[in-house]
Order: sequence, then C-alpha cells, then structure tokens
Amino acid sequence: MPWVVQAQQETQSGIYTFSSSPRAILNRSKYREPITENDKHAKYGNIMYDRRVVRGNTYAQYILPATPQPDPSELRRQQEARRRAIERRRTKEQLRLRTPEPVEGRKHADVQTDLYLLELSDKIDESSVECQTDAFLDRPTTPLFIPVKSGKDVATQIEEGELFDFDVEVRPMLEVLVGKTVEQALLEVMEEEELAILRAQQRAFEELRSAELVEVQRLEEQERRRREEKERRIKQQREVLQKEKEAAEKIAAQAFAKQYLSSLLPHVYNMLRDSGFFYDPVERDVETGFLPWLMAEVNSTLEKRYVARTVLDTLIRDVTQQRLEAFQQVEHK
Repeated sequence: MPWVVQAQQETQSGIYTFSSSPRAILNRSKYREPITENDKHAKYGNIMYDRRVVRGNTYAQYILPATPQPDPSELRRQQEARRRAIERRRTKEQLRLRTPEPVEGRKHADVQTDLYLLELSDKIDESSVECQTDAFLDRPTTPLFIPVKSGKDVATQIEEGELFDFDVEVRPMLEVLVGKTVEQALLEVMEEEELAILRAQQRAFEELRSAELVEVQRLEEQERRRREEKERRIKQQREVLQKEKEAAEKIAAQAFAKQYLSSLLPHVYNMLRDSGFFYDPVERDVETGFLPWLMAEVNSTLEKRYVARTVLDTLIRDVTQQRLEAFQQVEHK
C-alpha cells in the first residue's frame, strides 16, 4: 500500500521516480487468527481518513509521459529567453522608422522595392505531409544515469583586477550606448522636423484650397444672381406685353360696343321706360347693399357676444373647480 501511494503522488506532480529504503518483510501467518472476545472490543481505523488512500475519479487513468520531463529550472530559463526575445523584437518594431499617416482622401499602398518582383496571389500554396508516429510505450523511458561525484574540489584564488578591468572593458559598450543614443536622438529630431515641415505644407495646402473653395462659391453665387435677374427681366417683359395686348383688345371691344350700341341704347331705354321696368336706384341700393351689410354686422356682433359669454363661463368654471380642489385638499389635511 505505501508503494502504490508513493508512485501515484509522484505521477500527479509530473515526475515518475520511486525511492524506498530496503526493509525486512514481517513474518505473518498464512491464515487469519480466529476472532476472540478481546478482539471484538478493539478499535479499528477508518480507511476513508487514511492519508495513504488517493481520492478522486477512478475512471480517468493517469498517462505517464513517454519521455523524461525537463528540469523546471531549464523550463524557466527557456521561458525567460523567449520573453526577452519577444521584448527585443517589440523594441525593434517600436524604434523602426514609420511612414507618416496619409492625408485625408488618400491611403498607403504596399509596393515591392526588391530587385526581383514576386507575383502576389491570394491563393495559398498547400501541401500534404504525412508522418508515422512511434509505437505506444508501455512504460516510461529509463532516466539518465548520473554518476556519483568523486574526487576533491580544487579552488584558485583570483585577486580583484586580475581578470576584468571595469574602466577598460566598459569603454566600448559605453561608446556603443552613447553612439546609439545620440543617433536615435538625431533621428527623432530629424523626424520631428520632417513632420513639422509636412504639417506646414499641409496647412498651406488647406489654406489655399479653402481660398479656392471660397472663390468658387462666390463665382457660383454671382452666376446664380445673374441668371435669376435675367429670368425675372424676361418674365416682367412678357407680363408687360401681355398687359399691352389685353389693353388693346379691351379698347377695340369698347370702341366696337360704342359704335354698335350708339343707336340701340335710346330705343331700348324708351321701350323699358314705356314697360315700367325702371326702378328707384336709392331703394334698390338700400335693399341690395345696406340691408345685407346691416344683417352681417348684427350677426357679427351677436357672435362676438356669444364668444365672450362662452369664455367668461369657462373662466368661472375653471376658477370654481380650482377653489373646490383647494378646499378639498385643506379638508383632507
């Protein structure tokens, strides 16, 4: 039982090793001894609380690695080297000179500048590769044999300054660092100057374009006013000609009517006077003009009075309703 527990715990940690000191096997009888009265009162341990028993799902089997697991320190060293490489690549991408952003209405396009041009295609070349996996291993591989250390350690005393002179050794690295810093600073200053020149050119271009747009709008507005003035003058001239034509037709009709009725009117008046069709103009004027106007004025006055009474009744009803609501609120309080 202890051997099984030791192997299971080592498997969960990811390293399959086993070590146990040799011990003698206890001499036990082949069969159990009969239970006596004293054994019935003995206390037995509960296997559910035994630390040597592994708990958990028994359906999933622990798969042992086919190859020996690497050292955790080696894994940490590889992760650190990978992280440094990523940071170094990210720093190079940040320090790389970039093209300024495109102006409004334009965009950048990738162009090949190599000596030999390559054909670009959206179709990706694909190929099938097959491989044969190794046979399933029933047990893990044998760990590497590490011989026991033998012999004596030997040390050598090295005084300060014998192998490394800081002032001399650091000078090349310091010159490289200072040179790179100065070079990067000069590149940044040149980039800022170039960006300032581009901004000034863009600003001048924007001002010139704005002035041209204002001039174009002014010319369009002037042309529109001229066109509207021309259309208005043409319309006025057509109206004048139409009025002159109508006036000439009216004059001609009036002259013809006078000439035609010059001898007809006296005869008609005489016949109407003899027949009694003429009436008093004052009385007719009173009946057709004054009485309708008087009735209309009376109706208007009555309608105004009715509207005033309606408005007054509405105001009185609203004031009464508000007083009643205020009184009810006071009673409730």
